[in-house]
Amino acid sequence: MAAKTLLLALLAMASSLAMASDPSPLQDFCVADKDSKVLVNGFVCKDPKVRWQPKSSSSLLAMASSLAMASDPSPLQDFCVADKASKVRVNGFVCKDPTVVKAEDFFSTGLDKAGDTGKKLGSNVTAVNVNKIVGLNTLGISMVRIDYAPKGLNAPHTHPRATEILTVIEGQLFVGFVTSNSDNGNRLFTKMLKKGDVFVFPEGLIHFQFNPGHTNTVAIGALSSQNPGTITIANAVFGSKPPISDEVLAKAFQITRMAAKTLLLALLAVASSLAMASDPSPLQDFCVADKASKVLVNGFVCKDPKVVKAEDFFFRGLDKAGDTGKKLGSNVTAVNVNKLAGLNTLGISMVRIDYAPRGLNPPHTHPRATEILTVIEGQLFVGFVTSNSDNGNRLFTKMLKKGDVFVFPQGLIHFQFNPGYTNTVAIGALSSQNPGTITVADAVFGSKPPISDEVLAKAFQVDKKTIDWLQAQF
Repeated sequence: MAAKTLLLALLAMASSLAMASDPSPLQDFCVADKDSKVLVNGFVCKDPKVRWQPKSSSSLLAMASSLAMASDPSPLQDFCVADKASKVRVNGFVCKDPTVVKAEDFFSTGLDKAGDTGKKLGSNVTAVNVNKIVGLNTLGISMVRIDYAPKGLNAPHTHPRATEILTVIEGQLFVGFVTSNSDNGNRLFTKMLKKGDVFVFPEGLIHFQFNPGHTNTVAIGALSSQNPGTITIANAVFGSKPPISDEVLAKAFQITRMAAKTLLLALLAVASSLAMASDPSPLQDFCVADKASKVLVNGFVCKDPKVVKAEDFFFRGLDKAGDTGKKLGSNVTAVNVNKLAGLNTLGISMVRIDYAPRGLNPPHTHPRATEILTVIEGQLFVGFVTSNSDNGNRLFTKMLKKGDVFVFPQGLIHFQFNPGYTNTVAIGALSSQNPGTITVADAVFGSKPPISDEVLAKAFQVDKKTIDWLQAQF
């Protein structure tokens, strides 16, 4: 009977493709509440405050009940660095032999350099995706720097495979997105952003950014795909090869064929050069978290879309330095679903990390997310450690300077250290609305109640007095 229960639970989790996306919970666990009458895809969650003794079948059901609407991509190994030389075609890239993988495979440089905004639209996107960092393959995230001249525009476009979260580093932006077709029409959400503000553009929706000022603007964005794709609306509709029939366009835009042809020529003249501006797929335009609801699900239930406003996709404050006066000398300012309700189901979040001189973001993991990080000011020594293997646990390290980018694969222990004598600032993005953080030292030596000193003494091959001393530090 137990074997049958285990089989059924495992079958529920089974994926049809080895490299395809497995369900990823958005919190530590979501134990199925069989008594609830609320119908969802899977089960609603039991109240986590209620103490319970897990059984093997309960634990498996907790994993199996992850909501399809709240799934982030989950790699099936530590990393799968893209093998660009392989002639085998898959969705993404096949993996390089892990024994020849090196730290440079997770590294890129150049995000401190301004892009050329001299083209007609006055904007430039510098993309750091799987084509630039081969280590991003299967990890479901990428990063961009966008430069805007005064009055510069990142023209209306979509990312067919990604949500975008963006923060203004310098200057100001007027941004917006348009919902998909509905009985109430296509709603436009707009917001004026200044330095340190954050805004979210849900996956697949038409959106834009415009610099209304008289000085240059710089923004850093992250996207919830290794290769999000970009469809610039004007280019795709009026600049396709071969062109869409002018009869089709005239009828679609309710204009004459002559006007359609004139519009086509005008838009081709201003065509943008953007080519690059599996991952979570929400089942609607957005599902803004309803924090007031008492229904417990994996993530949050949705607010009534009729009362959603632009502020639900907006956060202010990433221009403010965090307090680095604590013992470790670092501070993380997180912009996740708890701060920005519009992130619910969109599979991405953002952080600002401040480091004092010699400041450390200590070894930790994100159980539900890959992290991509760029240095805004200063320098960092960073690294991650692979999981257990016959060859031991490999350490990958790199020294980063301003404009460099590094990737920490999902679930792996990693750290960042400022070796310099000036402050450092970094912006990171994570491939989950609620990535979670497990600080290794705190979890092992500071758990409540504490892990038995006998267990820890044996695990770390030291005496109990050493364990007691370590536990006393936390």
